[in-house]
Amino acid sequence: MKKNWVIIAIFLSSGMALGKPLKAYFSNLPFPMPELTEPQFPEYTVSITEYGAIGDGMTLNTQAIQNAISACAQRGGGKVIVPPGTWLTGPIQLQSNVNLHLERGALVQFSPNIQEYPLIPGLDGKSDQYIITPPISAYKANHIAITGEGILEGAGEVWRYVKKIDMTEPQWKALVFSGGIVTPDGEQWWPSKEAMEGKKTLEELKKTKGKLSREDYEKTKEYLRPNMVLLEACHTVLLDGPTFTNSPRFHILLSQCENVIVRNVKVLSPEYGQNTDGIDLRSCRNVLVANCTVNVGDDGICLKPAHIGSHQTPGPSCQNIVIADCYVYSAHGGFVIGSETYGGVKNIDVQNCIFLGTDVGLRFKSNRDRGGLVENVFIENIQMRNIKTDAILFDMDYQGNAPEVEMKKDLTIRKEAPLTNRTPRLREFYIKNIICNGAQRAIVLNGLPEMPIQNIFFENVYIASKQGMMLADGKNIELNHCRIVPQTGPVCHVIESKNIRFQGGEYPKDLDVFLKVTGEKSENVHLISVDFSHAKKPIELGENVKPEVVKIEK
Repeated sequence: MKKNWVIIAIFLSSGMALGKPLKAYFSNLPFPMPELTEPQFPEYTVSITEYGAIGDGMTLNTQAIQNAISACAQRGGGKVIVPPGTWLTGPIQLQSNVNLHLERGALVQFSPNIQEYPLIPGLDGKSDQYIITPPISAYKANHIAITGEGILEGAGEVWRYVKKIDMTEPQWKALVFSGGIVTPDGEQWWPSKEAMEGKKTLEELKKTKGKLSREDYEKTKEYLRPNMVLLEACHTVLLDGPTFTNSPRFHILLSQCENVIVRNVKVLSPEYGQNTDGIDLRSCRNVLVANCTVNVGDDGICLKPAHIGSHQTPGPSCQNIVIADCYVYSAHGGFVIGSETYGGVKNIDVQNCIFLGTDVGLRFKSNRDRGGLVENVFIENIQMRNIKTDAILFDMDYQGNAPEVEMKKDLTIRKEAPLTNRTPRLREFYIKNIICNGAQRAIVLNGLPEMPIQNIFFENVYIASKQGMMLADGKNIELNHCRIVPQTGPVCHVIESKNIRFQGGEYPKDLDVFLKVTGEKSENVHLISVDFSHAKKPIELGENVKPEVVKIEK
């Protein structure tokens, strides 16, 4: 019943056309941002059928589609039409000044034959590490688009492994019956023996040889998986309308791109799809993601601040990004930053989004090996329901596990480490007007002893959850007029944190403990106009915490 409800909701939300003009998304931003421009294309149009494509679902159309794109580009650009039909194809590459337009009723079916996707030394042809050619790619292309109401299907089932724990029993039985191979412990299914052993083979080759050749990578090809759409170092990009589904890995990965608009896009995969992120922005600047619908097996909409390209100016790698009016259903996180943050993040605005049934609602993750500066993040008007773990999570000690595993960490155990250039720094987050009905924990801040999470401001946040807040190694945290309603206390557990301020707000009146403070470094916890008189024990102080740490003002 749950899956049927999700499918219905996705198609209802997908019917909501983007009503705002482009400028409306940037008129009241809390930071300056260049005005985005849509790519402009010549009037010339051509159908892939003019180059011999046959939409019968059996004819391989790779060359016909690529020829149509190349011919269009050679004429100065225009629109390449994919008409209704099932168009079987291998990988295709977009070119500058070309709009690949999928008409309603068009299904671009990427081939399930792995041999159709050759190994390449990166999109630039210069990398030491080989990758599988993505089903759709572009490198250093300008003014490109994928538009229309058609569907692009990635045949991900021939690439991905599956964890038994992520499937129902009937699903697992059907998968095993279909072929492939199950690991000796019975916990994973792989499409082939070569895929299952690929990781081990690759690690052994790297140990013995160091730098690997193409032939070495060929031995592990069935283990490697391509991202479905990989656009790298492109400028002026538009994705508007299509559905991207069943990717081998990430669905849409934009890397080192600038002046990007992603709108009215639907991204769908099985909830058990490993690493099937929805929309990923890696080192991108000046981006709008609007009115998109995501239901995937990993992160929903995610910023991945890695290295910038040689064509980009110095500065934070993810900068000036607006995400608005989006819907996320199944996903590890609705909106996510990380886990790599070493490239830096600045000037992010997330507004008017709905997250239903995600593992985490707002998720910001990094660790001591992947960190950088993340600042100036503004989040407003977010609705959430039935969040499986944390409604809002800041985690600077992310260990790479699923959310339900990560939340089992004991935050009372704090271990300091030396500061390095990869120590994550999260600061200046402004989170306002949030409603969440149903979560395991309301808000979790897990900083580092050597680098607290700093300057986080919550205003008008309402969360009904099983457990309240945990603030570990935080500094300058404010909650203004918030309502946190856990089923069990305390409402907030402060651990080794300082300058924590609660002002106003409503809190449950029948809990055993309102505020718990532990850790000898905790100081200056300030309660202003907070009514906790009905709590059986308003304040509980841990060992070595002095009473004057908590200050109360009526």
